[in-house]
Amino acid sequence: MTASSFAGTESRVRLLVMKLKFCGAAGTTTGSQHLLEVNGKKILLDCGLYQGRRQDAYEVNCCFPHFDPAEVDMVVLSHAHIDHSGNLPNLVRKGFNGNIFATFATRDLCAIMLADSAHIQEQDVEWLNKQRAKDRLPPVEALYRKEDAERCLRQFVTVGYERPMLIADGVTLTFFDAGHILGAGQVLLEVIDKEDSGKRKRFLFSGDIGRGENEILNNPVAVPDVDFLLMESTYGGREHELPPTGADEAVAEVLERALKRGGKVMIPAFAVERTQQMLYVLNRLFHSGRLQRVPVFVDSPLAVGATEIFRLHPECFNQEVYEFLFEDGVDPFIFEGLQLVRAVAQSKKLNDVHGPCIIIAASGMCEAGRIRHHLKNGIGDPRNTVFFVGYCAEHTLGRFIRDGRKEVNIFGDRHEVRAAVEVVDSFSGHADHSELLDYFHATGGAKSKVWLVHGEPDHSLALCDALRKEHEGAVDVAVLGETVEF
Repeated sequence: MTASSFAGTESRVRLLVMKLKFCGAAGTTTGSQHLLEVNGKKILLDCGLYQGRRQDAYEVNCCFPHFDPAEVDMVVLSHAHIDHSGNLPNLVRKGFNGNIFATFATRDLCAIMLADSAHIQEQDVEWLNKQRAKDRLPPVEALYRKEDAERCLRQFVTVGYERPMLIADGVTLTFFDAGHILGAGQVLLEVIDKEDSGKRKRFLFSGDIGRGENEILNNPVAVPDVDFLLMESTYGGREHELPPTGADEAVAEVLERALKRGGKVMIPAFAVERTQQMLYVLNRLFHSGRLQRVPVFVDSPLAVGATEIFRLHPECFNQEVYEFLFEDGVDPFIFEGLQLVRAVAQSKKLNDVHGPCIIIAASGMCEAGRIRHHLKNGIGDPRNTVFFVGYCAEHTLGRFIRDGRKEVNIFGDRHEVRAAVEVVDSFSGHADHSELLDYFHATGGAKSKVWLVHGEPDHSLALCDALRKEHEGAVDVAVLGETVEF
């Protein structure tokens, strides 16, 4: 073979190399950030807050140790949860000036959630600086402020589900419904290799995958022809106690028992998704006569704002909710006896409410928000009920109560737990182990390389082992800071 003919052969077999760096949510379920380099562009998939011990979290979130924000060309955001979106204001503050691609609903939720996160950052640093002043230490700055949150929203570019958009030379983005929260998307990047006769490769980032059969949302869409898959593994090795379709009856049974005691039902719930799920289920139970009507209070400004946004995005609703809204003309989230509480003064007045009622308040793990005030005032009354409808991490107040502690610490004071404690586990927004396997098999294509992220090590390994038994392609658990080429 001549030198010229060898050179021609080499040019024909040159392949595009993509690089993927795991910058967060590798070995943990928080701080989702994955940097993809392709066709000379750096694309950041998600920019979430890392949540952990205060000092560790501040150092990771402040400094972006795995990349320079000013060198990132664009961000593609899977959904609005703070562990996926919460460090965007800081990214912009540190020099990122590219587009942030997201679905319409994700952008609208980020408008209120990032502002709320900024408020929390400012409150935290105010408290911290008081402690530092006592030790004669210099003050520290907030990670970001409300004006930073507002500024980053100007860089959002919204894209509808299954509407391909060219976002870089040879790179096309398509969002597919993930069924996780309102607006959550699987991120498909279709890459054209101009060095190899225009061959296309399809890279899919799952984001967080919903269970399917959600009370409000569509099922996750099965994406076809996937070559490379970056997949979450939150519930690897774990199964939910109840199927998602069992929620209505389980909630009705708990509430019937609770309301017979004659007291308040305090429901710790995440402001986005879980609160709206509960409102829809309550609406159906009251509307059908399955449950006796009682006053219902949503005591969370963020949840109230999120509920208003939900009504603006019927494109995310499943067929039942869609018909409920447009054919029956009934608002899925508003019903007789519901009061949406924003002002602090209104919240305090709920302490004076006597007789059976339901109070839904953030946060779901009881670590912040108004639910802590309601627990402080009501957890010692045996007529009351604390009703958990979501996951509570270890070492949180919610977990202590769920696990049956007889006394808990709230605002520095010990409180005896005399209220009844109830749990319904079917509301999780994350697919469990079996559901993740179903999702994987429904996703089409060779999936020649698979990386698992967004999971504690044991759970990622459990899913990895299960996939390796059933799949011929390479399956690996992502390592924080590692870069893979493919």
